[in-house]
Amino acid sequence: MTQEIIKRRLPTEERQGEIIRVAVELAAERGVDSVTTQDMADAMNVTQGAIFKHFATKDDIWFGVMNWVRDRLMSVLDKAASEAADPLDAIERMFFAHITFINKHPAIPRLLFSEMLHKKSSKLRVLIQTIISGYETKIATLLDAAKEQGLVSDELDSQHAAVLYIGMIQGLVMQITIFNDKRSLLDEARKTFPIFLHGIKTRS
Repeated sequence: MTQEIIKRRLPTEERQGEIIRVAVELAAERGVDSVTTQDMADAMNVTQGAIFKHFATKDDIWFGVMNWVRDRLMSVLDKAASEAADPLDAIERMFFAHITFINKHPAIPRLLFSEMLHKKSSKLRVLIQTIISGYETKIATLLDAAKEQGLVSDELDSQHAAVLYIGMIQGLVMQITIFNDKRSLLDEARKTFPIFLHGIKTRS
């Protein structure tokens, strides 16, 4: 991570944004479980006291991070869907927009699926559940629209197909983490998504 010395006085909201950015970068480097508030303070060249001026607890920092993830990811997905020609095109565009987002922010999957975050804070767990459930609903709604247009099978279970869609992204990320630089997330995504599409499309 490129360390940035932050000496200027910033408004609370802007300073919170800096802390969140540093937390995301550190999580990408070291994993969520290993990051401490002292690490964040060191990366920003401030004291821990300066961190806790803007967030009462470490959990509040991660809560802020997860809100940041939700806002950025949903913005990326909504933009991708808005450029689509039909519901299936929207789902494909969202899939690859999500993959590109993960490539830019490799800490995101670690944050969403961190056992430590889930167990430590019920507030965080509920927020993460809300993010994933909202995402599933977006995909299921698009699949229902695709049904109405005859693009997918009438018998498709839209809700569980949406679960499979998100599980596909999670599985790809897990494999890339295991194989490290031996596989490319984008290359594997390009090979995998057509199989998902083939499974849900209407047979002519």
